[in-house]
Amino acid sequence: MYVVELHFECFDNTTISAVEKGINGLMDALRYNGQVLGREFPVVMGEGEFFVRAVCPEQDSLHPSNHSDFVKVCLKRLSDACLLAPKVRLLGRDINSEQAAEDETPSWQVLYTTYVHTCSPLRSGETLLPIPLYRNPPTLNGDHKSVIKWQTEWQACDEIQMAGGCKAEHAALRELSEVGSDLFRRGWDIRGRIEYITQIPTYYYLYKVGGKSLEEEKARKCRNVVESGCLMSRCTTSFTSSATHAESSQISLGII
Repeated sequence: MYVVELHFECFDNTTISAVEKGINGLMDALRYNGQVLGREFPVVMGEGEFFVRAVCPEQDSLHPSNHSDFVKVCLKRLSDACLLAPKVRLLGRDINSEQAAEDETPSWQVLYTTYVHTCSPLRSGETLLPIPLYRNPPTLNGDHKSVIKWQTEWQACDEIQMAGGCKAEHAALRELSEVGSDLFRRGWDIRGRIEYITQIPTYYYLYKVGGKSLEEEKARKCRNVVESGCLMSRCTTSFTSSATHAESSQISLGII
């Protein structure tokens, strides 16, 4: 991942509220397209100029060729706040984050995240490195907002169940690990949509606590589950994630 600085200049008198609306609207659009990561973007005010720092998956993540239609609309709306389109300055690589997957078509991919990750939840099957969402056609409604929203909810449940110490822990764990949960249903639908638009076999990470041994988990049989009239195939295999989350965590893969 890379840290960039966006420099916004005023071309006429304006107000703080107008600037705030324009810049925050653009940053939200970039986030929902997978071009910037995280949820907080500090805005620093100077003399007739504003600066925003953000983390991007790649050096060229903010190139116009990666913009969604909504990002383009938000760029045009900056003029309503008397702001010019931002100049982008690459500050360098973030040593605390993962690098993005190579820009090549993987043989398979998996929808996987945890509460400690801010990167794309779509990962290459070969390397488990995150695939920037903007590389793919829009998931729904012109961008990847549905994927980001699902990721945010998954991470919220994950943080609750990892912290423990409250009754909500068990409810959160059910959302992560049961195929009948609302979170699973939304994620499973998103997985199917991504598989359809990319034409790449796409799997879903179903959280599983514990397990006596790797051998026992590998021998665990798949089973079909009928939920609300839909036949869903459970995991085809299980393996230990290379991403550090919890030593007992297993990645369960499932695809229709």
